[in-house]
Amino acid sequence: MIVLDSHIWLWWLNDEDEKLGKKWAATISSSDDVAISTISCFEVAWLNRHGRIRLPLALAAWFDNAISGSGIRLLPITPTIAQTAVDLPEHHRDPQDRLIMATAISNEAGLISADSRFDDYRELDGLRVDR
Repeated sequence: MIVLDSHIWLWWLNDEDEKLGKKWAATISSSDDVAISTISCFEVAWLNRHGRIRLPLALAAWFDNAISGSGIRLLPITPTIAQTAVDLPEHHRDPQDRLIMATAISNEAGLISADSRFDDYRELDGLRVDR
């Protein structure tokens, strides 16, 4: 399984190959199981509401296409994931990113993110998918 950080999910769905890069695009395309944390839905809605991203459709329609239409799997925030996110070192204080990292850790899944702060987490050793 591969877990996508929110920005990677957006780049992949919007065919922003120049941002995504060939290796990550190939990894996602060849994976049988591509997932996101449900917190990514919150993050996309927040970014859209605050004008930091522009979606080509109304948010509800975009979510329908982005989830059902893409075959992406939504991973819930379980108590174990919540606890893992809280227990991570304080290198990164963004709660959404902490939950995304904890989702990958708890599911022993590969993680694709361009966030360089994720490199500070030894807990992600062997899980990060390099560019």
